[in-house]
Amino acid sequence: MLRPWKLELQIDDRSEKAVYLQIADAIIADIQSGRLKGGTALPGSRALAQELKLNRNTIVEALQVLLNEEWLVSRERRGTFVSETLPALQKGTRKTSLKSAPEALTLSTRINFDDGHPDSKIAPITALARAYRQIFQRKAKWQLMGYTHELGDIAFRRAIVQMLNHQRGMQMNEQQICITRGSQMAMYLTAQCLLEKDSFVMVENPGYQPAWKAFEHAGAQVLPVRVDGEGLIISDIVKHLQSGKNIKALYTTPHHQYPTTVTLSLQRRLELVQLSNQYGFTIIEDDYDNEFHFGYRPVLPLSSHGNLKHYVYIGTMSKVVAPALRIGYLVSNSPALMEKVSALRKIIDVQGDAIMEQAVLQLINDGTIKRHLRKATQYYKAKRDYTEALLHKHLANKATFQTPDGGLAFWIVPNAMPNWKKVSGKLCDKGIQIITPDRFSCDKAVNGIRMSYGSVTEAQLEEGIMAIAAVL
Repeated sequence: MLRPWKLELQIDDRSEKAVYLQIADAIIADIQSGRLKGGTALPGSRALAQELKLNRNTIVEALQVLLNEEWLVSRERRGTFVSETLPALQKGTRKTSLKSAPEALTLSTRINFDDGHPDSKIAPITALARAYRQIFQRKAKWQLMGYTHELGDIAFRRAIVQMLNHQRGMQMNEQQICITRGSQMAMYLTAQCLLEKDSFVMVENPGYQPAWKAFEHAGAQVLPVRVDGEGLIISDIVKHLQSGKNIKALYTTPHHQYPTTVTLSLQRRLELVQLSNQYGFTIIEDDYDNEFHFGYRPVLPLSSHGNLKHYVYIGTMSKVVAPALRIGYLVSNSPALMEKVSALRKIIDVQGDAIMEQAVLQLINDGTIKRHLRKATQYYKAKRDYTEALLHKHLANKATFQTPDGGLAFWIVPNAMPNWKKVSGKLCDKGIQIITPDRFSCDKAVNGIRMSYGSVTEAQLEEGIMAIAAVL
């Protein structure tokens, strides 16, 4: 099929508009002017990239914008064509914006600085698959295919309880834990069973927006609490508590704060426990990154404090084994709350993946998980140190950062507040994805990016950090 149309475009490197949006708008202009008529076939992304001497990822993103906005249509096995019925693009209504770009870009970027994913290449997948097969061979089919308890397989719950009691200083039993399909389900169950319409939840700012959405879906409103080098700022919490609002909970990530990676100081931990007991609000503790701690002394959860009266503790197995493994859990010392959680879990999901729970239990019992964690911790510590060296080399004069004592990410704060949309757009043109600060912010965007090193290679780390340095 002949595609004689040629895009006439001069890329403006000084423009705040990302290159892929410049391309998209140039094509729109050609359509509106009549140079490109309805039904015209466009050159392929490779041909356009070669013609414009640009990265193919940039062309792909431009075409995706036009497909989303319905200027173009894609026909299977035939190519991309100008739509016969054109949209009326109003100023400011572009469907694909830089704010929503991270989801759209994931498939086409070469280097993805996500928010802290582990490296799936070192996950014990072979051992897990073997355990899964062995469960089928060892147990009768009628036992495997029947329903189990809505809180999770009892043997698996006992194993998680033992781990939490022995390694994290908790004091709990199997009736106080619910196994979930990932930590986000645990967050949803907690929000629905703990909160009520017109109640309030204090949250870290910057912080984890998916949790805020779960709280808001339950009818609650979020109250931002600032974060500094020691974690949550207690004076902000006190101010909220003295406001007279119906504050039901505080959501926090005290071990490696998301996204800044700081650890809540001991003094503030004690103050927070005292305030929770005094005012009666529940501490929702998301310990998403507990396993990978590089210091000599492990940091115990807030929920391990024996005198804390109201808590929900949320954890996950996804980073221990693999992100695709959706096993999380929530723990509470409130029998009434656990009864509500059990009832709601049974409504939305009669039970979890009992077979997978038993397979993971086998890996716990035979020592596979313990060996993997020991190996993975050393692997990530070496990767953290390598990333630290790269940051000192390329960003020392442009940004500040603190080396985290665990987790899988750095928090990088530029010396001057950049135009993050422009920065993200320029990196996108190079095939590099970052998560912009608006994804962590409650209202006004903070200055900083969370840069994960867990799932990218060392070569990608250096290329990505050098590119970030070049645009800051």
